[in-house]
Amino acid sequence: MTSLPPIRTLILGGSGAYTFPVDRFGSGKETVRVQTPFGPAAPIRIVEIGGEPVGFLSRHGETGYNVTAPFVNYRANIYAAKELGVERILSWSGPGAIADALRPGDLVLPDDMIDLTRNRPSTFYTGKGIGFIRMNPVFCPGIHEAFRKGLAALHLAVHEGGTYVCTEGPRLETPAEIRWMKGAGGDLVGMTLAPEAFLARELEICYAPLCYVTNYAEGVRPLRYEKGVLFEGTLPEEERQKMESTFNRFPEIMIQTLSHLAQLDRDCPCKDAMLRYRLRGDIGKNWHDWIG
Repeated sequence: MTSLPPIRTLILGGSGAYTFPVDRFGSGKETVRVQTPFGPAAPIRIVEIGGEPVGFLSRHGETGYNVTAPFVNYRANIYAAKELGVERILSWSGPGAIADALRPGDLVLPDDMIDLTRNRPSTFYTGKGIGFIRMNPVFCPGIHEAFRKGLAALHLAVHEGGTYVCTEGPRLETPAEIRWMKGAGGDLVGMTLAPEAFLARELEICYAPLCYVTNYAEGVRPLRYEKGVLFEGTLPEEERQKMESTFNRFPEIMIQTLSHLAQLDRDCPCKDAMLRYRLRGDIGKNWHDWIG
């Protein structure tokens, strides 16, 4: 497939990732296309950051927003990451704000999730007697800490903690659904972190997202209606500019976060998610054989 050295870290870019030239993240090397049992994964560009090869995958397409969240091939993407040797995934997502304290352009490090998706394959272990894994903590505490330190080094404020509600899409949520989510403890609403985070845990890959708020969820604030306009187009100019300013800093945020992540041992529950099954002899060391 490839003669590349193992790619230990993958940046998984969300909305707008395709707008960044690859050299915003590091010196480009090549693009890898991995075929998987679940179909082709999205292309993974290899860049060098801090002397180390790092993968970059644009979740929704290489040249534009070509694949909406329900139709992203999450299993193929995570399988490809594991195939390349990835141990840590730094993800980003641009959800809407449910919580009153959040504004467009704010950065959030969520620490919990409610999965309301319905039609997405959500496990690698179909038809097998394995796959009972803990999702507490939902996201890797090590990556979370590296994000926190990276943002602090850049003097960027961040909301630590919060619950991300993942919906099926591609339609947006109704005001009643948003009220229900708020009552259930939801702070953010988006469409991409599930089943991505769960699949990464199944393959013992550390995973954590950094979110930037793109808009107010329906019914949270009165939003003007304009024909053909969604998300940031409904915002006052000041909030729209703040959101765009935050988004444009994602390359340097990721680079700074990686510098802190390199100093942290991989001492987290993520890497041992399937240990129970190894100890029982249900699975061996070759993760390819785990797949259903």
